[in-house]
Amino acid sequence: MHTGVVSDIDFTAEGRQSGYLAIPYSIDRSPYYQIRIPYLRLKNGTGPSLLMMAGNHGDEYEGELQLTRLMRRLDLSQIRGALTVLPMANVPAVMAARRCSPFDGGNMNRAFPGDPGGAPTSRMAQFLETVLFPRHEVIFDIHAGGTSMAHLPCLLIERQADRTRYDRALALLRAMGPRHAFVADNGPAAPTSMGAAARAGAIGLSGEFGGGGTVTPESMRFTAQCIDQLLMTLGIASAPVLGTPVDIERPHLQLLSLCRHSQGVYATRRGWFEPAVDVGARVAAGDVAGWYHDLERPEAAEDILPFAEAGIVISRRLHTDSQAGDCLIQVAEPIDG
Repeated sequence: MHTGVVSDIDFTAEGRQSGYLAIPYSIDRSPYYQIRIPYLRLKNGTGPSLLMMAGNHGDEYEGELQLTRLMRRLDLSQIRGALTVLPMANVPAVMAARRCSPFDGGNMNRAFPGDPGGAPTSRMAQFLETVLFPRHEVIFDIHAGGTSMAHLPCLLIERQADRTRYDRALALLRAMGPRHAFVADNGPAAPTSMGAAARAGAIGLSGEFGGGGTVTPESMRFTAQCIDQLLMTLGIASAPVLGTPVDIERPHLQLLSLCRHSQGVYATRRGWFEPAVDVGARVAAGDVAGWYHDLERPEAAEDILPFAEAGIVISRRLHTDSQAGDCLIQVAEPIDG
């Protein structure tokens, strides 16, 4: 009663199920409080199975908004197979407009494999990895740069030893029509949702769809396109649900690798960051990444911050005021082939 996640989803039942997952969590104002996570489950005959989730981090809104719209629009008759939708996997973080949960400070995308007797974020991570993920062939976890980062719109997969699963992930990624996608090398024990998906035997797909703690018409369009294309490519839907039936432009896909700490420029002390380039720029090792000012010592010249590696700028810090340890800007290495 006081651990784990309470769920009434019947994964074998045909039809439409909706409601809330519940995490019991006693707080000062409510000793029998439950954190309630909305879900939609649709099953219509045999076919592929897909889990779409967002709100892993609370301040990343494209997925949260588009998946709640999908829940309202999608009818059972429009699908074949099974679809589970979790638009706000970390509800406390979403409602607080924060990356991490205000209840336990938990960063869900660093909490896997979780603990059924732990804090709420850890309990939800454990439920996802051991209960939900193994029941789906494909996991799509939608992210963005959050309040503090601008991010190149792109999809993401983890590099895997299972070549068949890796190739299938690449094929699905290409079908969604992005211009950029990056391959993360976090290893089989990664505490991320993509690491959890791999351990559960599922194909993991993710991506960064915007940034700045806001949405734009373009970021929402890209998110809707990827959701629709994934549903149609898997054969779950035969027509777009969020967008309109148009021919998706198939741009050249540039794959990127982000796997070394040296691909980032980090603050070593308190300062104010001025970027020299924006996301999407191609840079060489030694190029100026930006300038670091010290407003507490206005007589001191700003520091020039160089890139240690060449690549494409994939993210940069939006908050000028920075502290030691903050990532200021990152480059990803282009992959050919």
